[in-house]
Amino acid sequence: MTHTAVKAPDGLRPPGRALVRRGTLSVLLHRRSALVAAALTLVLAVAVVAAICVGERTLSPVEVLKVAFGHPSPDRLTIELLRLPRAAVGVVVGFAFGVAGALIQTVGRNPLASPDVIGVSQGAAALTVGLLVFGAISSPFAIPLVSVTGGMLTAAFVYVVAWRRGLHAQRFVLIGIGISIALGSLTHLFLIGADIFQALHAKVWLTGSLKGRGWDEVKPVLVVLLAAVPCLLWASRAQRGLSLDDSTAVALGNRLDRQRLGLAALGVVLASVATGAAGSVNFVALVAPQVAARLTRDAHIPLLSAGLAGAVIVVVADIVARVALAPIQLPVGVITAMIGAPYLMWLLIRARAERPS
Repeated sequence: MTHTAVKAPDGLRPPGRALVRRGTLSVLLHRRSALVAAALTLVLAVAVVAAICVGERTLSPVEVLKVAFGHPSPDRLTIELLRLPRAAVGVVVGFAFGVAGALIQTVGRNPLASPDVIGVSQGAAALTVGLLVFGAISSPFAIPLVSVTGGMLTAAFVYVVAWRRGLHAQRFVLIGIGISIALGSLTHLFLIGADIFQALHAKVWLTGSLKGRGWDEVKPVLVVLLAAVPCLLWASRAQRGLSLDDSTAVALGNRLDRQRLGLAALGVVLASVATGAAGSVNFVALVAPQVAARLTRDAHIPLLSAGLAGAVIVVVADIVARVALAPIQLPVGVITAMIGAPYLMWLLIRARAERPS
């Protein structure tokens, strides 16, 4: 059965939206969000091809496309074993960070409420670095699991401390920022007391890098993203209620506390598993949702567009990290921090300017 677009009576259908039905299932489609998602997908495809072309020896896009379509090429092994897996890590990690940031910002109702600002990424990093420097992690496959555990524990602690007859958005963000600072200090304490080689390994992971990453890092993030698809469909609907003020949302039958807990838990899992795969690639989860929101002009942050924006940011940042000081390769986290830190300061200045005197 094909999809049919149904026109709702004027005044009942929100502007810029179309009602799409398939049998008994109906979906309200935001046209601009769909166009933005399509455009970001195209930009991401171009960025991935560019990332595969960049390296010690620059390849032409024609060679990359020849390998993609199965034609013989002397660069097949370089593309398939080294550059394509690295680009794939950037895509899945960036997508996970973008979606996680959108979910956390929805819960916090604040553009500052991203996993790396409220302590989730720091919690994942602190537990991972602590176990790395003390030799408790013997397999790289255990890192994503450890990161998820650290992120979940931190998020649970922030949630419990911030809870006072409900979850107040501003209190949630402020407590998260304080805990993130404390966890950052704890991480540095682990590094100071570690063996030089263990500390170096942990430091490289901590700065966030795609160098040496491959399919082993793609698999856990991709599995989590695919498993989370039903939850993300629910989350996109729950966002509509959370975009309203509390009294209106409750009057419409929304269970706000449960929805916020569900969205926060989903965002924490995605951010933590992404941190485990590529390290602390900071500020992607902060910037990507706001880029998506400004492009789509939707009432709430579109999850698909936020994920695609995050993927584009990470892949492009990795390209810059590889060519900026070639042949030296910078950690991708350094580039994303150079983008995100000024944006964070701009958000703080704007929030202060908009505060009533």
